[in-house]
Amino acid sequence: MKGAFKDDRKATYLNAEGADRPLISPIADEVLDRARLYRLGRLREQLVARDIGALLLYDPVNIRYAFDCSNMQVWTSHNPMRYALVFATGPAIMFEFKSCEHLNDGLPGIDEVRTAIPYMFMARGDKMQLFIEDWAAEIAELVQEHGGGNRRIAADKLDKPAIEGLESRGLRVEDGTEIAELARSIKSADELELMRWTIRVCEAGMARIYEHSHPGATERELWAHLHFENARSGGDWLETKLLTAGPNTNPWYKECSDRAVQMGEMISFDTDMIGPYGYCADLSRSWTCGYTPMSDLQKRLYATALEQINHNLELLQPGMEFAEFNAKSWRIPARHVDYRYSLAAHGVGMADEWPVIPLHVDFDHRAMGGAFEPGMVICIESLIGEAGSESIKLETQVLVTETGHERLDSFPWEDI
Repeated sequence: MKGAFKDDRKATYLNAEGADRPLISPIADEVLDRARLYRLGRLREQLVARDIGALLLYDPVNIRYAFDCSNMQVWTSHNPMRYALVFATGPAIMFEFKSCEHLNDGLPGIDEVRTAIPYMFMARGDKMQLFIEDWAAEIAELVQEHGGGNRRIAADKLDKPAIEGLESRGLRVEDGTEIAELARSIKSADELELMRWTIRVCEAGMARIYEHSHPGATERELWAHLHFENARSGGDWLETKLLTAGPNTNPWYKECSDRAVQMGEMISFDTDMIGPYGYCADLSRSWTCGYTPMSDLQKRLYATALEQINHNLELLQPGMEFAEFNAKSWRIPARHVDYRYSLAAHGVGMADEWPVIPLHVDFDHRAMGGAFEPGMVICIESLIGEAGSESIKLETQVLVTETGHERLDSFPWEDI
């Protein structure tokens, strides 16, 4: 192809044993078991600190965090069929979907496995209330037995009839989302080892996208290469479908389509990948189709996006309050404001997490308070476009350390 060039750095991220073979995790079982027990301990620390007797979890990401048990996670994200109950000073109980109890065998944090009592309308119809009563009675009985007299429980996701069922039995139900988010925000060294592996798999998937970035490939075809690498290497799912090219990149947030990508068009994507061990690799890159040199406009947009990434990355340090980060953050030029990304940074772990720090033009008195702490993993974001242009999407994943920060991804930026 005339004028084409290939960035050989990216090819090094493919599986060294061959593009036709999956990546095999080198992580030892004891690392995973330590991470499991650390995470369960983090949840219990939050419960004790708030004087809450137990935490009831329905969000499959929170269940994975607590117990590392995985079962139909996407399906159960909208069908409340399995749940977990973690006591502050008592047992941890998994209520599993019927006939799936064996999926929890060998997990170190689970003290007991019970068969779940689904109450949702899809499964119970006009008899839903009867099953809510059975479900609430079992939860209340367990709180009576293991709660040490504390009738306060927290829950991350509950329907109104379920809350009413628990309250009718003398339980006080509080929000558990904050508990889970704050627990998840500080990663252990073992968690970081698991996250680094997910990023390794994601970068292999990104390299596959790059290898197939030829004219005529559709956006969906390119996106499928990330799915493929993730699935065959033990990963779970992609949270979004954010890969577009050329005019589809602006405005941002169009999902990948069957449009064929043209030579020289900018391909921009955001991985949002839930990978091996349930951890998220949330990385964004942009490059041209057919390995062509960027046009002057593409170069200018890309340089602006990379400037934002580098400026905000250098600000990250432990103890910095979110408001101070905002005050010192990179200022977006006026021509790009209407095409901006709403975030400057956000947390990430087993999915996108607390905190979320708006871009400076959207940061006001309602922006959350808080400060960066060692052990947080933060994504630094950039989206740069303007009237009539393509959009450049860049994002990097960063650990806040005791003394500063460390990038966890290393897939190369473009040379411009």
